[in-house]
Amino acid sequence: MKKLIAVIDDAPDVLEIVSIHLGEAGYTVNEFSDAGSFLMSLKIRTPDLIILDLKLPDADGLEICKLLKKDKNFSRIPIIMLTGKTEEVDKVLGLELGADDYITKPFSARELIARVKAVLRRGEEKDEVDRIEIGGILKIDLQKYQVSVDGNAVDVTSTEFKILKMLAEKKGWVFSRQQILDYLWGTDKCVVDRTVDVHIKNLKKKLGSARKFIKNIRGIGYKLED
Repeated sequence: MKKLIAVIDDAPDVLEIVSIHLGEAGYTVNEFSDAGSFLMSLKIRTPDLIILDLKLPDADGLEICKLLKKDKNFSRIPIIMLTGKTEEVDKVLGLELGADDYITKPFSARELIARVKAVLRRGEEKDEVDRIEIGGILKIDLQKYQVSVDGNAVDVTSTEFKILKMLAEKKGWVFSRQQILDYLWGTDKCVVDRTVDVHIKNLKKKLGSARKFIKNIRGIGYKLED
């Protein structure tokens, strides 16, 4: 399915130009001349990227950006600000509110497409980092703190999740029990090495068929590998 890009701008000529070039680049485009109609459209389909004018007839683009970034359902949608405002303070404010890029008018079609591709690529790379898959059956969502095996959710404790995350992010690396303890509690907690073994044992039991990925390196610690 083609990537869907929502373009919100009250200038008809800008909407037309942006839509034409995005369409030629292989994207599906939804056009909106005001913030209200765009926000209503989110109930139907979530876009893969938003190109947002800062000056709209019914809302401030910065406020729309802020609203979306605070909503867990839409916070991960990348936003490119498109505006005639060229002051540095406007750019900084937009980026601080969570915008991913900022394009000032007038702009070239080549620049627009290049920035759209770059922002979408960064989003895909982030998604890859936020989700780790091991052996085709074990999936770890680092953003949602969820674990699944063969598509079935696994109920793990926060400590078990942290251990799994630590091992999965450095697949193949061997971590000593002390390193795992330091990662979990730092140097403030008085806990013994055996604590790690107990958590690992419980975690492996919950992982079922995926337990085989966690290896016990005798006398040293643990590692995770396919």
